[in-house]
Formats: sequence, C-alpha cells, structure tokens
Amino acid sequence: MTHTPDSPRDERDDVVTPIVVEGVDEDAVEPNRRLFEGWKWWLFGILAIAYSVFHLYSLNIYPIETWSFRIIHICGALVLGFGLYAGTRFADDDGKASPLWHTVAAWLAMIPAAYALIQTFLMQQTMAAGAMRIEPAVEAWHFGFPLILATAVAILLSWTQRDHRGRLPVADLVLMVCAMAVASYLLVMFNSPLRASTGTSFAPMGISYAAIAGSALILELTRRVAGLALVVISAIFLLYVFAGPWLPGFLGYPGLSVGRFFSQVYTDAGVLGPTTAVSSTYIILFIIFAAFLQASKVGDYFVNFAFAGAGRARGGPAKVSIFASGLMGMINGTSAGNVVSTGSLTIPLMKKVGYPARSAGAIEAAASTGGQIMPPIMGAGAFIMAEITGIPYTEIAIAAIIPSILYFASVYFMVDFEAARKGMRGMRKEEIPQFSKLIKQVYLFAPIIILVAALFMGYSVIRAGTLATASAAVVSWLSPHKMGIKSILKALSLAGTMSIQIIAVCACAGLIVGVIALTGVGARFSSLLLGLAGVSQLLALVFAMLISILLGMGMPTTAAYAVAASVVAPGLIDIGIQPLVAHFFVFYFAVVSAITPPVALASYAAAGISGDNAMGTSVASFKIGLAAFIVPFMFFYSPAMLMEGSWLQILRVGATATIGIVLLSATVQAWFFGPVKAWQRLVMLVGAMFLIYGGIYTDLAGLAIGAGLVMMQRSSHGGAKPATSS
Repeated sequence: MTHTPDSPRDERDDVVTPIVVEGVDEDAVEPNRRLFEGWKWWLFGILAIAYSVFHLYSLNIYPIETWSFRIIHICGALVLGFGLYAGTRFADDDGKASPLWHTVAAWLAMIPAAYALIQTFLMQQTMAAGAMRIEPAVEAWHFGFPLILATAVAILLSWTQRDHRGRLPVADLVLMVCAMAVASYLLVMFNSPLRASTGTSFAPMGISYAAIAGSALILELTRRVAGLALVVISAIFLLYVFAGPWLPGFLGYPGLSVGRFFSQVYTDAGVLGPTTAVSSTYIILFIIFAAFLQASKVGDYFVNFAFAGAGRARGGPAKVSIFASGLMGMINGTSAGNVVSTGSLTIPLMKKVGYPARSAGAIEAAASTGGQIMPPIMGAGAFIMAEITGIPYTEIAIAAIIPSILYFASVYFMVDFEAARKGMRGMRKEEIPQFSKLIKQVYLFAPIIILVAALFMGYSVIRAGTLATASAAVVSWLSPHKMGIKSILKALSLAGTMSIQIIAVCACAGLIVGVIALTGVGARFSSLLLGLAGVSQLLALVFAMLISILLGMGMPTTAAYAVAASVVAPGLIDIGIQPLVAHFFVFYFAVVSAITPPVALASYAAAGISGDNAMGTSVASFKIGLAAFIVPFMFFYSPAMLMEGSWLQILRVGATATIGIVLLSATVQAWFFGPVKAWQRLVMLVGAMFLIYGGIYTDLAGLAIGAGLVMMQRSSHGGAKPATSS
C-alpha cells in the first residue's frame, strides 16, 4: 500500500485522480501462506478459479443436491487450504529444511490415503450394482482405519515440516487426498437410502470414520488460517460429548457413543448445517463480489473518497478511518482483516497529526469492528442470522440501521472530542485528493447501490449478489481499471483463495453447533437463563452478554455469532424476548468480542501496526466502542431501535438515542464545548443513559439534563473550540 500526496499543479480536466491511496485492494499474504511459481502457480490458480466458478454455476444455473453441494464446498476449501497454507513456519526463515526421513514418512502415509480414496470409488460401484450397504469389515479395514491413520500421521508431520515457501510438502498433499476421500465416501453414502440411518445404530460405521477424519482436517485447517482459539473451543465442546456423564449439575447428560455422535455431526445437524449453508451460498458469493470490487480498485476509491470528505476535519485521518473501515469492513466480513487492509494507511496518518499510537490503533480497531454491524452487507452476520431465524434478510438489514448509526456516531464523537481536547489539526488541502475530481468517479458506488436496490426490490440474496458482481465488472469499464478476461480470472482466483479462511471457520463452528444440538446443552443453558430471569431479567441479559463475549473471544465474527446464537439466543427467546431482538443482542456482543480485553483480535492486529502494547490498545478500543456494550440492552427495553413500532416511536428513539450517544462520548473523553468537570461527567452519564434507554419520561429527563449541560458549557467556555491548524 502506498500513500502519495496530491499534486495541485495537475489541472487537466480528463484526469480523475490524483491518487492518495493505492493498494487497499491488494491481497494480503499471511506469514504461513505459500507463494508458488511455475506449474504449481498455474495448478492452484486453476483450482481456485474452478472453485469460484463451481459456486456461481451451482447457485445461479444448475443447483445440485444440498448435502452434496455442501460436502464439495468444504472439500474444495480443504484441498485449496492445505495446498496454500503451511502448518508451521517456513524454512526460508532460518534455512533449515525438513530431513529426508520426514519426506519418506509422508510418502508412506500417502499409501493408506490413496488406498482409502480408491476404495470409495469401488464402494460407489458396489452400491450402484444394487448392494444395500458395504460390509462393515470392508469399511473398517479398507477405508476407515487407513484414512484415519493417514490423516493423523500427515497432520503430525505437517506440524514439524520445514520447507521453503514455494514448495508443496508431501504431508500436505496427503491431507488433500484425505479430504477428497472423506468427501467421496460421504457423497456415496448420503446419496443412498443409508442417509436416513445417521444417528441410529443402523448407520454405517464408515460414516463415523469419515466424520472423524473430516473433523480433524477441519480443525487443522482452522488452526492454520484462524489460529488456535476456535480450535481449542471446538476441542472442549467435542470433549464434552464424551465427558457428559461425569459432569455435575446442569452440564451433565447421559452421553453419546463415538459411532452415534460422529454419524450425525457431519450432517445438517452439525458441519453441513446452518454455518456451512451460509458459507456455501451467501458468504462465498459476497467474497466473489468483494474480489471483483478489489480487481476494479473500488477499495482504493472508497478510502480516497473518505479522505476527500473527512480529511480536513480536526483529527482528519481518524475520521477517515471511521468511514473507510466501515465501508471496507461491511464487505470483507472480518474485523482483524479489515484492520490490516485499511489500518496500515490510516494508523500512521493518525499518528502524524498527533494521535498517540494507542489511540490510533484503538480507533482503527473500533471502526473496523463496526463494519460488521453496518447494513446492507454486515460482513456475513446478517446472512447467518437470516438462515438461523428464518427472518427475511431485508428485515434484518433494516433493523440494523439505527444501531449501526449509534455505533458509528459514538466512535465519531469519541474521536472528535479527543481531537478537540488535544487541539489536533486536520489534514492540509495538499495532503488529500480533490473532491471535485473524485466525484467524477462516483459511479464506482454503483455495485453497492445495485445490490441494495435489488434486495429491496425482492430479488433473492443470491440473485442480487450475482447482479452486483456483474455490475462491478461492467462499471470498471468506465474507470481506468478496466476488467478484461485476465482481470476477471484473477478476481475469481482471488475469491477462491479469500474464501478459505471463512469456510474453514464456518465448518469448525458447525462442529460446535453440532455438539450443542446433539447433547442438548443449549436447552440446559436456556433453563439456567430462565432461572436467572425469575430473579431479574437484567441479570439474565448481563449473563447472556458475558457468555456471548466469552464464546467470541479470539474467534472471527461469523463463528462467534454462530456459536453464541446456538447457546445463548434460545435462552433469551425462552424468557420472552422477541427472536429478532434476541439474535441482535447476541450478534452485537459476538462482534464486539473483537475489541474486548483480554482476547481482542482486531485490537491486537491494530497494535501490531501502531507499535503500541496489545493489551493497552484493546482497553482503549473497548472504551471507544463503549456504545456497542450499552445499545444491545436497549433493544430489550426499546424495540423501536430495531424498527419495531410506529414511525413516530422509531424517529423519537433514534433521535434521542443519538443525542445520548453524544453525551456518552463527551463523558468518556471529558470534553464537550470545553473541559468537563468530574461532577458534570457524572450528570452527563446519567443524562446519556436516560436518552439511550428510550422511554418517553426518561427521554424528557435526559433532554433536560443535556440542555442544562449545553448552557453551562457554553457560558463557561463561550462556545469556542480549541484552535486547530489547517
């Protein structure tokens, strides 16, 4: 990513730029990502393109059977993932490659892996010839045991392999073959009458063998692309399945056998359930959309537009960060990833105009996290919520409008008051792009506008997403970055690569969802919430908040919400909360877990760029995003915040809550029209809570407090703001 100042001498009308920002759309290369050359580059490029095209074709032209589609979806991500992401650091770091015995052991593991794959084709022929099922001994000795052995050995070898960044180790090739063997067997069995036997004593044990190997492969790929947090949580849930009979209290249950559990966990009760349903349709489609936007350089334009619009305001780069990170985060669906893409530009610029490193990182983390709750796309959360609740997507997007305004208003005024308190300047005119030139490219917003319009005209999410993707290619022909065949293929390849992390995370979350569904722990948690609600509904909500944040710590937004929605949301619904309100409550806290200490992924990513302490940055970002920890409670007390009620109620609640957010920001920053005394901050906090609460009488009381504070501040400070340089 580069930053080049505007050139005021370039006055040609046909020049739409100067460019301030370049490279926002570049694909970030993770530390364990392989960079191939030659035939390997061609092979994985073609595989990634084929993977994207498969989804576009299946979703729009020729649908295939649901379970088969999801099995292929996961298998493709596993094959691409093990090919592109290493299980450990590269030998390039210190020059020490794996010894010869390591490669020999991997080739030996390839023998049972290939044998298991071949057996799946022989089984398919046997079933096609009229057999009702495969002999248990054949499934065990000719498929299950070889597959599990090869998977276990290859995973262990991948943890110790040390190869160069451009090589594909044999151990990872074995894992790719194992993934294909799992998918091949499940496709055979789930397209036969034996599919109905899952979860019973009549289920073929081969399904359990395939599920055990498949679960191990999913966990290993998740470790490579998303870290250990989700893997550890998944392992705890899987351990719970078999430890249940020995646990005390409401956690105890009779237990499940290995065969019965694993014959069900790789069905729509678990891995192939809601999380994979969403990743195989909406998420993959919007990743392709995002890749097309990247190929047409729309991301650069979004950030440049934000600079032109907000750069000259006091604390300009921080306000640019809010707008740019909100736009980018809405599309790319990951808080930490958004921090890396936009923060590498905005954080240094914030430091340049006077923000401390900690504040710069915290602002970027809070803004990037807010992108996940910003309609219409909301990362991937809105689509998962629609899948789980059955509530139409458009209704969810509309319900998110006021909460997202409140969140970004909170971050904006936190930034503004801090800039005023510290006397920060905005960016100079020559440091930002010319708005008059950028406005000529406003048509680059067309794909987003077409997406929103299509959704609200009644088109399905899939059709609307496809239209928006196609429009991104068409619109690019009006810009300097025209998309030809080469650019389109590059975008499809990029989409296949970008999708690996989110698909692995969704599949891993599916394991947790399967445990919750098959053990009934969610129902027992609901009974616990009911008991708490009998004492105090507020206490039950606080407990639900803590569990949602705890489950989301260290996890990507998608997985965090999927797990919390399975554990917490049913309990909230049982205590009388509307499903939409309950799921939004859980969703918000799953999202803000990214900026909640002690494990805050977005804050840690920002700290890595700013150079500040990670824990200090997470505490600061928690403070800036404070509104997100208060507003969800108001969903319960004032459903009008989610567009539930008359227009008059909605307008009143939206307006007064926004004023309350301003007062809350002033309370935190100890600045309003000037410095705020300690007793005034306390009164201001009370007024803010009254206004955010949403009741008529509390609104009147809050407005009275706010008006009194405004008059007091203006008389004390004369309404003057600190001087800022321009």
